[in-house]
Amino acid sequence: MNRTELIEAIAEKTGFSRKDVEITVKALIGEVIENVANKEKVQVAGLGTFEARNRAERVGKNPHTGEKLKIAAVTAPAFKAGKAFKKAVAEKNATK
Repeated sequence: MNRTELIEAIAEKTGFSRKDVEITVKALIGEVIENVANKEKVQVAGLGTFEARNRAERVGKNPHTGEKLKIAAVTAPAFKAGKAFKKAVAEKNATK
């Protein structure tokens, strides 16, 4: 499902206009990005936690040449699924 399909599905389920849902979804995504970029956690009950995590500098290997190379430290966005989200996915896939 892409962003457009998500907006359509929410509009259909809620009865809100597609335009209102699009504005809301864009605002939600923007707030999550802005807060995580500022190294703040965003916790959404029933979904999970978005946060910035620091990855230390490390040594990697070029898969073609085998040459070792240094991979710089980086701060990257991360998502940890909440308990309810994990449970829903597990239950849905347990029946298959």
